[in-house]
Amino acid sequence: MPTRSTASTPIDETPEWQALLAHHAAVRDTHLRDLFAADPERATRFTADGAGLFLDFSKHRITDETVELLLDVARVAGVEERRTAMFAGLHINATEDRAVLHTALRLPASDTLRVDDQDVAHDVHEVLDRMAAFALDVRNGAWTGSTGKRIRNVINIGIGGSDLGPAMATQALVHFSERSMRFRFVSNIDGTDIRDATADLDPQETLFIVASKTFTTLETLTNARTARDWLLAGLGAGDSAVARHFVAVSTNAEQVAAFGIDTANMFGFWDWVGGRYSMDSAIGLSLMVAIGPDDFREMLAGFRAMDEHFLRTPFERNLPVLMGLLGIWYGNVFGYQTHAVLPYSQELARFPAYLQQLDMESNGKSVRLDGTRVTYDTGPIVWGTAGTNGQHAYYQLLHQGTRIVPADLIGFVNATTEVGEHQDLLMANLFAQAEALAFGRTREEVQAAGVPKHQVNARVFEGNRPTSVILADRLTPRVLGTLVALYEHKVFVQGVIWGIDSFDQWGVELGKVLATTIAGELLAEDAPVATDHDPSTSALIARYRAQRVRPGG
Repeated sequence: MPTRSTASTPIDETPEWQALLAHHAAVRDTHLRDLFAADPERATRFTADGAGLFLDFSKHRITDETVELLLDVARVAGVEERRTAMFAGLHINATEDRAVLHTALRLPASDTLRVDDQDVAHDVHEVLDRMAAFALDVRNGAWTGSTGKRIRNVINIGIGGSDLGPAMATQALVHFSERSMRFRFVSNIDGTDIRDATADLDPQETLFIVASKTFTTLETLTNARTARDWLLAGLGAGDSAVARHFVAVSTNAEQVAAFGIDTANMFGFWDWVGGRYSMDSAIGLSLMVAIGPDDFREMLAGFRAMDEHFLRTPFERNLPVLMGLLGIWYGNVFGYQTHAVLPYSQELARFPAYLQQLDMESNGKSVRLDGTRVTYDTGPIVWGTAGTNGQHAYYQLLHQGTRIVPADLIGFVNATTEVGEHQDLLMANLFAQAEALAFGRTREEVQAAGVPKHQVNARVFEGNRPTSVILADRLTPRVLGTLVALYEHKVFVQGVIWGIDSFDQWGVELGKVLATTIAGELLAEDAPVATDHDPSTSALIARYRAQRVRPGG
């Protein structure tokens, strides 16, 4: 059993890491065809179940020894100890000196968890109860707009974690949604976004949920002000109408009140909830209105089931640990830089975009917890779309390109809505793609198929492309929560191994600060361009101002 490394020891300087590299040199050229030929039982041995999800990781370029060496890396990196610290509410977000407690958002109401002398479980359920009462009022018509009309349109205005999570989940759970209502999400500061979201709506029947912890986020507040102008113009009403058509998810009561929102309709969350981990907090208010409080709580139960699996299951059967370690194996040892997430579910079309923030904002770091620079690659580039669309776009590169892209293929045994033979054909494609990526087609097989000689080279598939297959019975609120928590904890495992802070996001800040300065220069056309810009930026600002034609100008 390896001993835990200290925080000052980078993972690539440990004996366990060196053993992994030596092993890689011995197995890196072994093909999956040969691994399966030598060990057909790997098809059942390299699988794991947890919280209603099934993981087949047999089509990875690994052996039993690979798994053991990777588990040694996880242990020596202190994954177990840091996991315990996170669930206990210790301040593992080092640069901001904060607890990391998105897991508390799904604690049962009967639990108690004290952090910094506060019972956070009690606080969470107090907000959940308020959310539930509001959501029910909107859904049953008790909450009306300023003219007494029932609310039929809900628009969430946010960005980043205040948009990606609830937008993804609302689409994923569309078959559990109140279908007499429309739910839309506005995030981009491009005016087209808010214009198109409101273009065909009746202001009398529209409710806006403005999601911004500080209520100062540039994109969100700009869109919220435009929405308020649209509402008041459409109603022909004064500012008092705002209170019946806007609610806030925020902690800044002063700014919320200044906007015209009644602070009684402000739903808060806490600094121990990072934005990308917040869809199961008050940030999910739009989702709760869509699917109702009961199904929202079912989703929380799914999150909690995976939390329990991650917390209590031995590493060798622990889904987030195994997936995190496979990512380390390919990203750091093989040097593959991207990771594809390919859900064979139209409802999960926005899931890869959600995971982009979860993974890349969490682990796109180059400084370790002790302040030293990392000497190895961290967060992968995450991308993907819903199958089978991707098969007719970029799968050519996955199968025959020069870059190897490890991938997760996610599927469901039963469709949420059965339509003819569609589900069987969809899943046939998932299984076929995993098989083709792993085993390919040899030159001999191509020739035996009678392919013209001049096409043989072009129609050989090397295979040996690694995939995980993740299966669940059906996409329900509970399963969605389980799936999201699986990736949350996978990201956590990798961050611990890399020795970085997965819960800050300073890289988001600099561009926002500079944009605020430049915005002032673009709006004040007569003012001189600041002299502290680089020559390229100064020239671009000058060119923009010279060519800008303003409305009415």
